[in-house]
Amino acid sequence: QVQPVESGGGAVQAGGSLKLSCQASRGPWTPSCMGWYRQAPGQERMRVALRETNGKTIYEDSVRGRFTISTDFDANTLSLQMDALKPEDTDMYYCLVGRYCYKGSCYRDCYWGQGTQVNVSS
Repeated sequence: QVQPVESGGGAVQAGGSLKLSCQASRGPWTPSCMGWYRQAPGQERMRVALRETNGKTIYEDSVRGRFTISTDFDANTLSLQMDALKPEDTDMYYCLVGRYCYKGSCYRDCYWGQGTQVNVSS
C-alpha cells in the first residue's frame, strides 16, 4: 500500500520560505497524480497545487507565483517550495499520491500523508 510521509513543516516569519517534502512507499502501480493540500481545523481540505504526469499543473490562486511544486512520479516523491510566506498560509499541509487525476482532483487510489504543520507569523 502507498503510504506518503511529509516532512519540512515548521515556523517561519512572514516573507520567509519553507520547503515541504513527501516520500511515498511504492505500491503496485505508478502514480500519475500528486499534489499538496491544506486544511485548517474544522475546515475542508483545500488544494494548493496538483500535478499530473502529462505536466498539467494547477495552483491555487492565492499561492500562484509564490509556491512551486516539484514531482518525481517514478520515485514517488514530491515537494513544495513555499516562498514569500504570509500569515494566511498557516495551516496543516498534506501530500497526496494518487493513481489518476480527473478534473483537478485525485480520482482513484488516493493516499494522504499524515500532515505537516506550517506556521507563519507576522
